[in-house]
Amino acid sequence: MSITVRISFLASLILAAHAAAQFAVTSTSPTLNAINVPRGNPVSVTFDRPVDRTTFAGANFWIFSRWDGMTPGVITFSNADQTATFTPDQPFYAGEPVMVMLSHNLRGADGTFLRQGGYTLTFTCAVTPSTGIFDHLITFSDRSPSGAQTRIYGGLACDLNRDNWLDLTMINEVSGDLRVFLNRADGTALFHPFLNPPTPIPLESSPNEPADFNRDGFIDIITTSNQTGQIAIAMGNGNGTFNTPTLISLPSYPRGNGVLDFDGDGDLDIAVACTFGQTISLLTNNGAGVFSGPVNFSAVNSGPYGLNPADMNNDGILDLVVGYASSQTVVVFRGNGNATFTNVSSRSIGGGNWVVQCGDLNNDGRMDVVAANSGSSNMSVLLGNGNGTLNAAAVFPAAGSTVGTELADFEGDGDLDWVVASFGGNRWYLFRNNGAGVMAPYTQIMAPANPACSVTADFDNDGDLDLALLDEIADVIVLYENRNLPCDPDVNCDGAVNGFDIQATEEAVNGDYSNFCRATADLNGDGAENGFDIETQEQRVNGAPC
Repeated sequence: MSITVRISFLASLILAAHAAAQFAVTSTSPTLNAINVPRGNPVSVTFDRPVDRTTFAGANFWIFSRWDGMTPGVITFSNADQTATFTPDQPFYAGEPVMVMLSHNLRGADGTFLRQGGYTLTFTCAVTPSTGIFDHLITFSDRSPSGAQTRIYGGLACDLNRDNWLDLTMINEVSGDLRVFLNRADGTALFHPFLNPPTPIPLESSPNEPADFNRDGFIDIITTSNQTGQIAIAMGNGNGTFNTPTLISLPSYPRGNGVLDFDGDGDLDIAVACTFGQTISLLTNNGAGVFSGPVNFSAVNSGPYGLNPADMNNDGILDLVVGYASSQTVVVFRGNGNATFTNVSSRSIGGGNWVVQCGDLNNDGRMDVVAANSGSSNMSVLLGNGNGTLNAAAVFPAAGSTVGTELADFEGDGDLDWVVASFGGNRWYLFRNNGAGVMAPYTQIMAPANPACSVTADFDNDGDLDLALLDEIADVIVLYENRNLPCDPDVNCDGAVNGFDIQATEEAVNGDYSNFCRATADLNGDGAENGFDIETQEQRVNGAPC
C-alpha cells in the first residue's frame, strides 16, 4: 500500500509540474523564416499540450499579410487539440511576406499562458517560375496636371481597396503627401490616375511601412519625416483613401522604421531609428491603432539610420536590425518580448548605411541582411548565423549614392534576388542569387533622371513578380512586367504536343522557322536561341510546368 501511495504521490507531482510549466510552441508549419512557401497553404502551430480553444480568437491568433492586412480565415484544431491550424480564405500574393501573430493571452487547456513575449512566425510566399526578364510596360507621372514637383521618396504595393489586386502608393517628399494609384484590376498591370485629394503627410517623409494596426482588414501606412521630427500614422479606409494621419513627435531626425509586436500582446507596434537623437524609439499600440508617446533606448553606435525587424535568432520573437550612417556598422538588438531590447552583436556593414532589409538568402532558415550604403557608394550582404550574429560583409561598389534596397524572387526559383537603387548613379542594379546567398550582377536599368527606390510585386496577378521603379527627380513610376515562360508546347501549331514540336524548335534555333509558328525560338527567355531552348521544349512536351 505504501508503494502505491508513493507512486500516486510522484505522479501527482509530475502532473502538477507539467501544469505549472509555461504553455509553449513546439513546432510550426511553415517553419520560422521560411521562404518559397506555397501561397494557398494553411498555417499550423503545434503546442506542448492541448489548447484552450476559447482563447484562439481576436488579437490572440491572427495573420498579418504585408500587402493585404489582416487575413480572414478559419481556425481548426487537431492532434488532440495540440495543433491549431489557420486556413486563409484565399491564397496570399506571390512573394508576399507574412507574419503570424500569437499573443501571450493564449492558454493551454490546463490554464497556463504562453510566454510574455508571445510568438511571431514570419515567412515569404512562393513565386511562379518565370524568365526573370523584365519588359518595359509604361512610364507614368506622379505629378498633378500643373506639373508641380512631388519628389517621390518611397513607395508601397498593397491591396488598399480589397479587390484582390495590388495598388501603388507613392510617398512624396516635396508635395508632402501620399498618392494612391488603384490597380485597373484587368490583368494589364496598369493603374488608374491617382486619387484626389492626396493624403497630406509631413514634408521630407521617406521611410514607410504598411500595417494593420486595428485589425480591420484595411492597410494602414506609417512614414517618418526627418524635417519635422515626426512619425505619421495614416489609417486606411479600405477604399484607397486614408484618414488624416496622427502625428507623433520623436527624437531628432527619425529615419528607418518597422512594425512588430514587441510586447507580446498580439498587435503591431512601431520602432523608429532616430539618427541625431542617437536612440531607437518604441511606440506601443493599444490594440485599436492608438499609440503611446515614444519610449527611447540607446542606439549604442553612432548615427542609426536604417531599421528592419526580423527574427535573427529563431526564437519566435522579432529583433531589430539597425544600420548606422556614421559608425558604418549594423547592430542586432534581441527582442526580449517585454518592450525591451538587448544589444547582442555589431558588425561592420561596409559603408555609411541608408537602409537595411532582411531575408533568408541561402535557404538555411536563418535571416540574413542586405544594405544600401549611400554615404559610401556601395551595397553589402551579411549572412546570418541564426544566433543574432552576422558574418563579414560582402561589399559591392556602385556609382552614386545607394538609397534603396529590396529582396524578391525575380525568376521564381525559390531564392531571393536583389535590387538596389543608386541616386547619382542614375540606375537600378539587379543581382541574381545563386541559391547560396552569393549575389551576381544581372543587369542595370538606367533611370529617366535619378532613382529613389523600387517596388516588386505581382501587379498583373499572374503569379510572378513585376517591378515598379520610382524616379524622384522625374517624378515618374517606370513599370516593368516580368516576361512569362512560354507555356504552349505546340510550337508548330498542328494541334498536337509531340516530338514534331521539338523538331520544329530545333529547326528554328538553326534559323529555319518554316515549321515554327512562334515569333522566336527563345523559349526559356535567356536572350539566346540555342540548345537550351530545345531542352526547354522537350520538357514542355513531357509535361514540365511553365
